[in-house]
Amino acid sequence: MRRRVQVDVRRVVSAYGSGTVTVTVASRRASTLSRPLPLPPASHYQSPSGVTLRSSLTSIPGAIPGAGATTGLHSYRCAALHTSAHLSAPDSSPSLAAASAKYDPIYRASIEDPSRFWAGESRRLRWSQPPDATSALSRVGEQPWDYRWYAGAKLNACDNMLDRHVDEGRGERTAIIYDSPVTDTVKHISYQRLLDEVSRLAGALRHAGVQKGDRVLIYMPMTPQTIAAALATTRLGGVHVIVFGGFAAAELAKRIKDAEPRVILTASCGLESKTKVIAYKPALDEAIALSGHKPEKVLVLQRPQCKAQLQPGERDADWEEYVAKHGKPTECVQVDATDPMYILHTSGTTGTPKGVVRDVGSLVSMHAVMEWLYGHDRDKVFWSASDLGWAVGHTCILYGPLVQGTTTVMYEGKPVGTPDAGAFGRVIAQHRVAALVTAPTALRAILREDNEGKLMKQHDLSSFEALYLAGERTDPTSLHWAERVLAPAPIIDHWWQTETGWGVCGNPRGIALHPTKAGSTSKPLPGWDVRVLDDEGKELKAGQIGNIVLKLPLPPAGLHTLWRNPERFVKGYMQRFPGFYDSADAGMIDEEGYVFVMSRTDDVLNVAGHRLSSGQMEEVLQLHPSVAESAVIGIPDEFRGQVPLGLIVLKTGNTESHESIESAIVASVRQHVGAIANLKRVIVVQRLPKTRSGKVLRGLLRTLAEGNRPATVPATIEDASVIEEVKQTLRQAGIGTTDNNKQQ
Repeated sequence: MRRRVQVDVRRVVSAYGSGTVTVTVASRRASTLSRPLPLPPASHYQSPSGVTLRSSLTSIPGAIPGAGATTGLHSYRCAALHTSAHLSAPDSSPSLAAASAKYDPIYRASIEDPSRFWAGESRRLRWSQPPDATSALSRVGEQPWDYRWYAGAKLNACDNMLDRHVDEGRGERTAIIYDSPVTDTVKHISYQRLLDEVSRLAGALRHAGVQKGDRVLIYMPMTPQTIAAALATTRLGGVHVIVFGGFAAAELAKRIKDAEPRVILTASCGLESKTKVIAYKPALDEAIALSGHKPEKVLVLQRPQCKAQLQPGERDADWEEYVAKHGKPTECVQVDATDPMYILHTSGTTGTPKGVVRDVGSLVSMHAVMEWLYGHDRDKVFWSASDLGWAVGHTCILYGPLVQGTTTVMYEGKPVGTPDAGAFGRVIAQHRVAALVTAPTALRAILREDNEGKLMKQHDLSSFEALYLAGERTDPTSLHWAERVLAPAPIIDHWWQTETGWGVCGNPRGIALHPTKAGSTSKPLPGWDVRVLDDEGKELKAGQIGNIVLKLPLPPAGLHTLWRNPERFVKGYMQRFPGFYDSADAGMIDEEGYVFVMSRTDDVLNVAGHRLSSGQMEEVLQLHPSVAESAVIGIPDEFRGQVPLGLIVLKTGNTESHESIESAIVASVRQHVGAIANLKRVIVVQRLPKTRSGKVLRGLLRTLAEGNRPATVPATIEDASVIEEVKQTLRQAGIGTTDNNKQQ
């Protein structure tokens, strides 16, 4: 069979090769077909922010088995051009028109009448006092942000995440798979067993004085007891505050001071590897002293790798002994849907963390996103390779999977080093994982060690259906690596924030898989009215870069206040653009409604009066075959205000000279972003400073490059030693000295 197809080339960067591509068509029910095809000269393509170029390619031979399949992505990879675009095969590729026919009615209903829409979605949960059947939204003041969801309704989060499933006959279903390569442990915990443990722990917390509304701070590693602690708190109507176990005493103290917990739950240690043990109790004791707040009880889970010293007196107690003595099984306490369920602190520019409050009614949207975005069948296995101390961990390890009633993987390990770069493949194969949520930084760590994906491919990945990337902008190199290694599973980039609680934009696989566009997080999910405004608040046209904002009201789980700091909430999120939530991200929406999140607004460079996205330039840097990671920052220039500086980390085994790589990248940026970008320096570094969730600390890099003020070390940094490494490399390159603003 000979078929005529049309190739839609979007955001093409012809950076480092000839004008030849390989077309690869693949789906779950399709074989793979590859053939070199000529393309017009590179100069015919637009820059990453440019318009679409269409080129007709005819007479591709070969029938595709399973024509008509609607699952999977059908795309071609530009091997020589190091980019990607999408092949539209009418009888097998996801069609925008077909996907829109399913997606548009749901999305429009959520935007045109959100109160009625979310009233209908409330039927997903079990309520002791159900909300109004047709109206879920209540106004509680005169300001645009004065609204609440499901006011007057009552439920319990733990009841919906455990008891409900047991009552429906799913008690023997595995709730948690605990996989810990650092302790050589794998455990399967059923919903019934988890309910029993949580009920007894709740009884112990009640004996310790925890009542409805009390805060319980959880400073724990990635163990099942951390999930049990959160659920036991919600069972009593309490408010949990999970703090990432890697925080040092000073940052932990800030969170203790802000939350004022009645009880703190901790462990004796966390494990970075089989040999690297991090003691938690000394940091906690110091943090309590620094905070000025004295909890009534501290329960310590003693791990065999490190025994903690308990303080004399009544405050400290051994976790297991205390639960054995006081853990009477306890029923759920019904609370208002508008009551807080948890507080999750996110970093703040003042050095004081912001306590994002999520109410109990948020469970409605967390249940919905498991279906709309992740398209997850609850009889399969879901894995988020995050940490419970972060927003992704809250939604994608704990609340989303357990409210849906599926199996969640809790992984105490790393993408590399536990034991190697095939670790993710081993977990997928061993537990028959269907979907994985992780950050692009994890992929970069893997491909840096295993660029061909050989270690991953050693494992049986036949259960795997989709990879979801979040937490930072997905670079093309990581995207193409995942497409190559994990095919035919779709690779879905999605965008959200700690403040939103769940995905704002993403390819809605559970509604209808859309054609993908490189660099885009696809369409807004139901409930999110995404707009792009200029600095004066005027809505921009399609394709114009500006401030990404979300029209109020935000859907359930969306930020409605900060813990004990409503003034900071208004000033930080609501004041700049009245009627909208300010995401502090910059980007654009194209003519087909696809959202492109380019960078944080403070990562937008102003070069000679032209606003340029750092993410836009990073795409070009990242496409060089030798580059594993990259960052672009703006440094002062006496003539242009700012000029970009590129920082790159090279792949393991690279043999090309640094000078050759720099020359190729500088030329590529000039050709495809434009001479106005004025990128003339690219510095090779061993590592980039990142948060523990994988975000590159560009603000810190700017401070190091400017060299005129001390660098403040963020509490969330993964490894502070990288600061001195980068600083010395920049100094050797003449960056960060008194004359660094005279780049020629």
